[in-house]
Amino acid sequence: MKKTTDITENFGTLYHPKSALVFYETKGTDSDVYVEHFDMDKNGTPINAHPLTEREAKELARALATEKDNDKAFLKSSGILPTNILHINPNKDKGAVLWYTKTQLRQMYFVDSLGIPSGKAHVPAMLWLASKKSLTVFALASDRRPTEKTALHYAPFFNIYEKGNVCMGTVDIDIKNSASVEEFTRAWEHYFFNSYFSHSLCENLTRKNIVNLWKDLIQTGNPFPKEVLKKNSKTLKNLLR
Repeated sequence: MKKTTDITENFGTLYHPKSALVFYETKGTDSDVYVEHFDMDKNGTPINAHPLTEREAKELARALATEKDNDKAFLKSSGILPTNILHINPNKDKGAVLWYTKTQLRQMYFVDSLGIPSGKAHVPAMLWLASKKSLTVFALASDRRPTEKTALHYAPFFNIYEKGNVCMGTVDIDIKNSASVEEFTRAWEHYFFNSYFSHSLCENLTRKNIVNLWKDLIQTGNPFPKEVLKKNSKTLKNLLR
């Protein structure tokens, strides 16, 4: 007799039966339907047969409706697609959005060790690329809608690596599977600007000392000086590959 080998651990995620429904239907022109609910024991054997209760039926309907809505809604627009959205990958697992924002006044937060008071400051036009779990940002030289040939600049912020990916630290990212594209972009902008900027991950991302830059902008309220932005080697087209 050949020796058998247990290979179930190679199957990936295992799903165990928890309950079952059996539908019964009478014969004839005036057929009637009866639904019986079974629990499952640890061996997968149906036990505790009983008519499907109203509470169980409502829970099943709610679960099916929620799953259907989640699949349908993720990264869909709640109306007309916003003009600042440049590209969408609507895949539920690998979905991503590319969008831009114009120059704006934002509340910003800094850790005490930087010596920069938290407050409102003007930030440059920005290009954002986000998935459910990660964010990459760049600066833009103007408020015009970017094209594939638009040159990108390093984002002049703390907590950002040279390639533009953002270190979110201890921020708890929670993007719902049912998030519309508007909810998705608002959530990422909120996470970015409402977390504390704490440290510089890469030197020389700006043409001016980054601490002095933001200290001056917070204290004076002046427009963001575009001349401090530094170009990198990327264009928008590089992000679409």
